[in-house]
Amino acid sequence: MGAAFGRTVASGAVAAAVATGAYRVLRSRPRERRRRINHRGRSVDLYAGPAVALGAAAGAAVLPLPARTRGAASLAVLAAAGCGAYDDLAGADDPRRGFRAHLGALRDGEVTSGAVKLFGIGAAGLAAGALMKERPVDRLLAGVVIAATAHLVNLVDVRPAAAAVTVLALGAPGLPGGGTAAALAAAPMGAAAALVGDDLGERTMIGDTGAHALGAALGVAVVAGRGRAGLLVHATGLVVAAVYGERVSGLVRSLWDRAAWDRAAWDRAAPDAGRG
Repeated sequence: MGAAFGRTVASGAVAAAVATGAYRVLRSRPRERRRRINHRGRSVDLYAGPAVALGAAAGAAVLPLPARTRGAASLAVLAAAGCGAYDDLAGADDPRRGFRAHLGALRDGEVTSGAVKLFGIGAAGLAAGALMKERPVDRLLAGVVIAATAHLVNLVDVRPAAAAVTVLALGAPGLPGGGTAAALAAAPMGAAAALVGDDLGERTMIGDTGAHALGAALGVAVVAGRGRAGLLVHATGLVVAAVYGERVSGLVRSLWDRAAWDRAAWDRAAPDAGRG
């Protein structure tokens, strides 16, 4: 138990350190192409995305796990980050969101950046699943879980820090149990935790690059800790979430905006309460 806990802590610490370091280096060399206007009209940078991707990959790479498992984690995270980065840059002005919109465009003969991302992350998920599982059915289910978890985290990335908080919330329950799954989950959690403050403070955003990378890393952790039945349950739930993606994103927007309104109301009321 002690050794397993140590591996989990080490993975999270390395991920956090690498993400923080990469973020600082990237911010020291600002580029206009790496800036976006967020939902409140504020200008933020996209440097948190590649930073958390590198952090999550590094956190998994230092774990004393079989080479195939570490290879699967690196492949899933870096491929998801690469596909997300392409969409962040090439699809910046494309208002279409969700796989239905991109598949619809594909049927009309248009290959969008979102479609490239969808198929790229799907292929990477299947390849990573093939490295982690032996039987064809398990490999398929593992691939679906990895790719769909990447998609889920991107679906909730509609408000500052929403994706990072989701990764922390989904990963935390498995940490006390220790083991390979917990150690792998600590990598995206450490990377997300390192930059959640700047994300929440609207100085940066993780974008598709970071959201897909963190989700893929979390998906690898799920695959590592589940047998066929568990994979089937997760795959089913994730596919349902993808089908109702707009509702998932809308729910997150509603919850975050409500929380922001409550906080603003509290801030306005606090000075009056102090004077009373």
